[in-house]
Amino acid sequence: MGKKILIVDDEPDLLRVACFRLEKSGYQVITAINGQQALELVNKEFPDLVLLDVRLPLLEGPDVCLRLKKDEKLKDIPVILFTASTQDIKEKVKQCGAQGYLFKPFSADELLNKVKEFVL
Repeated sequence: MGKKILIVDDEPDLLRVACFRLEKSGYQVITAINGQQALELVNKEFPDLVLLDVRLPLLEGPDVCLRLKKDEKLKDIPVILFTASTQDIKEKVKQCGAQGYLFKPFSADELLNKVKEFVL
């Protein structure tokens, strides 16, 4: 099995397409549909990368990222935020300690290139 990636988004279509592309490229993919579920899965699965939507039910993406970065066991897991809004994304990345961002909608190539930056 390849490296494990957690994708967190509440849009089923985005999850389906992203999972397909990543699995086709040899990654093991797990998914969450809200911020609380994301935290639970990270603590249980210890993924190699987290792709995290900014706007999520229960707990927003930047808040999830902040909690991960404050946890000694989890702080080194790279987090990529993604959003449809270009507004303040660089600031959000900086404030929560994420390693990068992607704009939605993203192409399969953009997704894979971003993943490859952080998962060898």
